[in-house]
Order: sequence, then structure tokens, then C-alpha cells
Amino acid sequence: MITRINILHSCCAAVLATAFAQAPAAADEIAPASNCGALAGLARPDFLVETADLVVADPAPAENREPLSEHCLVQGVLDPRLGADGIRYGIGFELRMPTVWNGRFAFQGGGMDGVLNPALGDIFGTLTPSALARGFAVVSTDGGHRGQSLADASFGIDQQARLDYAFNALDRVTIKAKELIEYYYGARPTRSYLLGCSNGGRQGLLAAQRYPRHFDGIVAGDPAFKLTQIAMDQAWNVQVIARIAPQDVSGRPILARVFSDADLRLVADTVLRRCDDLDGLADGMINDWRACGFDPGELACAGEKTDACLSQAQVAALRDLHTGPRNSAGEPLYGAFAYDTGIAEPAWRGIRLGTSETGEWNAGDTIIGFANLRYYALTPPDPAFDPLIFDFDRDVKRTRQTWALGDADATYLETFARHGKMIVYHGLSDQGMATGALTDWYEQVVADTGASVRDSVRLFLVPGMTHCGGGRATDRFDMLDAIMAWVEEGRAPDRILATGKNFPGVARPLCPYPLVARYQGGDANAAASFACHE
Repeated sequence: MITRINILHSCCAAVLATAFAQAPAAADEIAPASNCGALAGLARPDFLVETADLVVADPAPAENREPLSEHCLVQGVLDPRLGADGIRYGIGFELRMPTVWNGRFAFQGGGMDGVLNPALGDIFGTLTPSALARGFAVVSTDGGHRGQSLADASFGIDQQARLDYAFNALDRVTIKAKELIEYYYGARPTRSYLLGCSNGGRQGLLAAQRYPRHFDGIVAGDPAFKLTQIAMDQAWNVQVIARIAPQDVSGRPILARVFSDADLRLVADTVLRRCDDLDGLADGMINDWRACGFDPGELACAGEKTDACLSQAQVAALRDLHTGPRNSAGEPLYGAFAYDTGIAEPAWRGIRLGTSETGEWNAGDTIIGFANLRYYALTPPDPAFDPLIFDFDRDVKRTRQTWALGDADATYLETFARHGKMIVYHGLSDQGMATGALTDWYEQVVADTGASVRDSVRLFLVPGMTHCGGGRATDRFDMLDAIMAWVEEGRAPDRILATGKNFPGVARPLCPYPLVARYQGGDANAAASFACHE
């Protein structure tokens, strides 16, 4: 049964909020268990509570799940309504408040949203222990809609759902979560953090730009911050690949056959041989990616296509895919992708080519990308639009409204930089988000906000890592420890220790852009053998 609740405010609460905002991190607080059920006794028409239950400690959870301490679980909906398409909408959220609380709050950024993920604060499973297990109160949100799958962008038909997804859910859920925390514990959070990757990374950048006082610390991983331009890039990719693809019996291009796995491995191995040791050590990771200078033309066949070379059409396609979409004047519309080892990973094939041996495509660019373009990026939405005929001169203007609403590409961060800290990280083998777009943004942030912004916002690039993790990479690192040390102790992240299951026994430093981890001599497996230099 759904119960409507309200959060009461008073002048005393305002005084408490001011006091706690100025106070340092407090010792752990213990909330009475009875307070959790009491949340369901409050009422307000624009706030539905579906769950307000105490979850007992689970010291022996199922495999691949961390032990959970006792906490109050609240699930609810903000602003429930009937949408223009006859579907019920509302900003769903889940808040978990541990009985033993460390005084901190974490907003868990979404993936594609449309799904209400458990509010653990683990950034795609990369944080162990999670923020909740460390004593944080953690909130997650569905972004204002529920989807049938990750490719379900049909919410874009409803204007308010677009606004909620773009920015409103981030703001509304953060404010409401802090109100509930204050009611439950009798105190507001002493520190507030945002932790996210992919769309959660976009939310992180957006928070620094649009809501610069909401969070003290932000971790934004592989941010999908230029969401409309990513949709254009995905249309570009399919057009590039379709032009040279063999066709099935009905005349539709078979995308999966444009590059074989052997072709992609040839590219990855050649890039590695050419660029691996530019940092002083051939170790399977390309740290000095900007000096790499690889061009697929060096793999072009002199004659017939063989497994040891690429056809001229394949070379041209790879160049176009890595350069990104351009208009007829040659002006870039998104950003450039780095050549890295991830091109031979299943993630790259999955997003660009898929595995279908027919003209019925299953590549991520054609499923998630096309849905994003048709329903969300275009204004008005156009479910029947064919991305294969997207015109990179004429149709770009149809994305401008969504671009202005949800793309987190603002570069003047003066207010956030005065009080907050942000770590942005990105995999150099990210198969969906262009490295060049992010480095261009960061350089413009420094230009517009001033060089001192590096004392508040830093970018870390991870060799070999695909989107939010995976790949031939040291893709395990504790960004929560790093951001807390920066916010609460003033210890700036000059290097962040990283390991990875694909490199057992190996540790590497991640360096703040534009610095690169360079081998100085000594144990090749030790992070201490590397220093961060230009």
C-alpha cells in the first residue's frame, strides 16, 4: 500500500542545518530503529512512500554480495503524475540509512537510468566496501521514469520526463534525501558526495555546473556528458560501418562482418607494439597515448586482403570511427577516440558491430544509440526516424534543445571550485565515450575558470579500460577514499593507486591529466617505480 508522507520544517531545523554545514565530520551516530517505520507516518501529496522498513544486518549474504549492516530502507516517488503518453511517471528513489551512521551522504549516480538500482554507493561494483558499508547514507534514483530495458528511451515523448532525466531528478532527489536524513537522524549530513559512472558521470559534471552547492565531493567516471552528441556519434558509426558492410539476402548490411576478431586483434597488437614503451616500459599498457601517433593506414594491404592486413575500406572506416562525426565542412561534432588495446575487447565489438550474422542488428550503437536519438536527442521526438539518413549538416539543429537541457558541457566552474572537489576519470579504451571530447572539455575548464581549478577538479585517464571498467587495464581503484581525503583532509590526489585482475600482481599510478605515468626503473610491477610527468 502506498502512503503519502511529508517532511516538516521549522526555524530550529534551519538553524541545525547551518550548524551542521559548518561543522567537521562527526563521530558515528546511532539512529533509533523505531524511527524508520515512523517515516511512513508523514504525509504529502507530491511524495509517495512505498517502503519504510528496517533491514536487519546480513553478515553472510549470497555470493558476490557484500555483508550489509542494519539500515533503514526508504523507497518512494516524487511528483507522481500521468504523462502526456498516458503512462504514469514520477521520480523514483531509494534511500538507505545505516543505523550506525558516519555523518556522510552519497548520491549514487545512475547508469542509463530508468531502473531503480540498490542504493549501495559502489560505482558499478568498483568500490569495496561500498559507501553504505562504510557508514554513508546513500540514495539512488531512476531519473524520473521506469524503462523496459536499457534501450527504452520512449520516456522522451513526455516533456517533463525529459526534464527529470536531464537534470531535475538529480536536484529533487538530493534535496529530499537530505531532508529525510535530517528527520531520521536529527542532523543533516556533515559532508555530501556524488559517486557515479556513465550517466552517473554526466550527473556528476552536471552537479558541479548546475548545482555547485549540493555536493562537497564528486567522483564522475566515464561521463556521458555530451549525451546528444554521443547519439549523433552512434548514428555516424553505423553509417560508416554500413557503407562497407556485406549485405544479407534482403539487402540489409551485416555490420558484424565488417571487421573480424582477427582484424581487431591485429589493430590492438600493432598499436601496442608501436606505443607501449613510450612511457619507458613495455608492459601491455599505453600510458603516453598522446604521443602514440598510430594510423591504421600502416596496416593497409598492398594487394589482396589477408589476416595480416586491412583493406583500404577498413582503414578508411577505422579513421572515421576514431575521428568521430563531422559536418560537410570537416568540423568535429563530438570528439576523437584514442587508439588503444580495447578495440580487441568484446565491449568494442558489442557497441560498434554486434554479433548478428544478418541485417537484424544487435550492436549497442543501433539499439541504445538509435533509441536515444529518436526519442531523446531529437526535438520533437521522432520514433520513426531512420538514423541511417541522419544528415550531419541539416539534422544537428534538431538536437539543440536537448543539448541545452542535459549535456553537462559547461566549463565555468567558479562556484564549485571555491568549495568542492571533483575527480573525473575515463578509460582510454572506452568504447562509447570519446577521450578527446573529455580532454577538450577539461582544457576549456582550465581556460575559463583559471589554472587554479586544477586544485579542485582533476581528470585521470586509465589505459586499456573500457566503459566504467574492464579491458586490459588496472581498472580497480578506490575513488571514494581519494575524494574523501581531498575534501576532508586537503590531500590532493597527485596519483591514485590502481590494480586489475588482467594484470595480477601489478600496480600502477593513475596520474592527473596531462601528466603520464612514466617508468623510472626498479620493480616493473610496482607503482613506486613510476612517476607522473609530462
